[in-house]
Amino acid sequence: MSKPPGEDRTLRALGLAEVPREEPLLYPGAWPRESGLLAGDRLLPLDRAVYEGDGRVPVLAIGSNASPGQLRHKMAEFGIDAPIPMVRSRVTGLDIGVSAHVSRMGYVSASPVGAPGTVRELFVLWLDAEQLAVIDASEGVPMAGGNFDRAWLPAPDVRVEPGDGSVLRGAYAYVNRHGVLHDGTGAPRRHPGAQRPLITELLHGSARLRALFGATPEEFCARARADRRLCDRGTRLFAEEERVTASGLERYVGSGPEDPFAGGRTPSADPTAPMP
Repeated sequence: MSKPPGEDRTLRALGLAEVPREEPLLYPGAWPRESGLLAGDRLLPLDRAVYEGDGRVPVLAIGSNASPGQLRHKMAEFGIDAPIPMVRSRVTGLDIGVSAHVSRMGYVSASPVGAPGTVRELFVLWLDAEQLAVIDASEGVPMAGGNFDRAWLPAPDVRVEPGDGSVLRGAYAYVNRHGVLHDGTGAPRRHPGAQRPLITELLHGSARLRALFGATPEEFCARARADRRLCDRGTRLFAEEERVTASGLERYVGSGPEDPFAGGRTPSADPTAPMP
C-alpha cells in the first residue's frame, strides 16, 4: 500500500514510535486510534477486518502488544518484518487487570481478566506462525519460568466484534500464571493504563516493596530492569502480602484448539529472547 500524497504514516509522525521496553515508565505505550497495518516503520490503512483465511490467528492485545513501537521492537529482534494487521475491536467479557508479577523490563504489566458484561475497545493482532512464536517467546509461554500462558477465549464467553458486522469464534490472549492484583475487595483491579500512578500506589501501600525497589517510580523501574532475582522477590512479595487474586481466565488455559502452527519456528530457543 502507498500512502496518500502528503500524508506521513511513519510511527514517529503518528506518535506511536515509543518503546516501553526501552523506557519502562511509558508502558503500555501509545495505542493507535484506529485499525491499521503495521508495516515496518509505518501504520497503513487496512482494507478488511478479518484475516482468518490468510494463515493468521487472532490475538488480543491487552497491554504493550497494542503499541506499534513495542510490537515492531519485538519483531525486529528476530529479523521479522512481515506486516501485522491490527484491528480495533469491540470486546465484551474482558477487562484489563494488573499482572501479579514485576517485569524484568522494569514495569508492572497488564493482564486480561474475566469481566462478564464489560465492554472494552481492544486491538486484535492477526499473527502468522513466526509472529505468534515471537510474541509467545516475549510472554514466556514456552518457558517453565515464564509469566504467561496463551489461552483460547471462545465466543460467546468473550465476544470479539472487529467492526465489519462479524463476531469472531474466539481469540487468543495471554493469561498470567501468577494471577492478578486485586483492588482490596478481592476483585481484580483495573490497570490504570499508565505506570507512574500504578507504581506510586503500589509503593505507597507496602514498606517491604519500597525496601526492595525504592520510593519512586523512577527508582522502581531502574532497580527492576534486568534484575531477575529482584523481580522474582517482588513477585513473591505480592503473594506474601495477599495482594493477588485469580484472573478468572485460568480455566481456558490448555482447553482451546490445538496449536495452529505446531512445528513452526520457535524464537524462544534463542537465549537472548527477553521475557516481560
